[in-house]
Formats: sequence, structure tokens, C-alpha cells
Amino acid sequence: MQDEIKVWFEDIEKAIDEINESRPETRNFHEFEEDIKTKRAIERNIEIIGEAMSRILKISPDIPVSYSRKIVDTAIG
Repeated sequence: MQDEIKVWFEDIEKAIDEINESRPETRNFHEFEEDIKTKRAIERNIEIIGEAMSRILKISPDIPVSYSRKIVDTAIG
């Protein structure tokens, strides 16, 4: 695997970790919607995941990641 791809997978892993760390203990969607700081942090990390996956697919379109195209389409829109 190319070094670039490894770095992008590390970026994805970090973004997932940040999402898990920043989400509220209680999973109340209404409270989440009102917490702009947390919401924006999570949204930005989802964008990072999508951008990294998009770059990976450009170099290695057949990489075995389940739903990789859906991840890109959902995160980047």
C-alpha cells in the first residue's frame, strides 16, 4: 500500500476517534442539534473522512473498503 494511502487511512481513524470523543454522553438528537460546537466538530470530521476516502479511491479505485463510494457521496455530498 502506498504511503499516501496509509496517511489518509490514519486521517480517517483520527477523525473517527474525534467523533467518538466529542459526541455527547446522552444520545439525544435534539440536544445534539442545539450544541452547535459539537455538531460542527462532528460534521467537519465526517467531511475529513469523505475527503480522505475520495483521495484513496482516486489512487486505488478497487480498494476493499465496504461502501467506500457511499462514504464519499454522503460526506462530501
